[in-house]
Amino acid sequence: MLMIQDLLKKNKAAILERWFHLILETYPANTAAMMRKDKNQFTNPVGTTLSREIEVLFKNLCEGSQNEKCQSSLDSILKIRSVQDFSPSKAVGFIFLLKRAIGETLKNEMCKGAVMDEWLEFQSKIDDLALQAFDIYMDCREKICEIRV
Repeated sequence: MLMIQDLLKKNKAAILERWFHLILETYPANTAAMMRKDKNQFTNPVGTTLSREIEVLFKNLCEGSQNEKCQSSLDSILKIRSVQDFSPSKAVGFIFLLKRAIGETLKNEMCKGAVMDEWLEFQSKIDDLALQAFDIYMDCREKICEIRV
């Protein structure tokens, strides 16, 4: 997995920027525009949380350590997305957008055989993260239901 890890680290900023913009596309246009422009955590808590936490998720995926740090970051993001107007698949679907962000950013390098094999293995880690995210999303929704009762 060394080749793909090197490519991911080298292109980290571009991948994260693309992933963030893809996530913003899941929001209404005016909301996405505001979140894209405003970098202040007090006037744009959702956008800054997304930006900060996807970076932590990406770092941990690259290091192969899907642990409490991923759990905490997913929890921060999914607490937000679970109260927004998203279906469960849309709320958790932002994880899969990382595959698209990486694919678009590294499309020229992906053609190489060894990189492709490693990329397929890395995609499996993203899938595992999505499953973890769904569990966290369901916990958040259960808490919301308990609060309502």
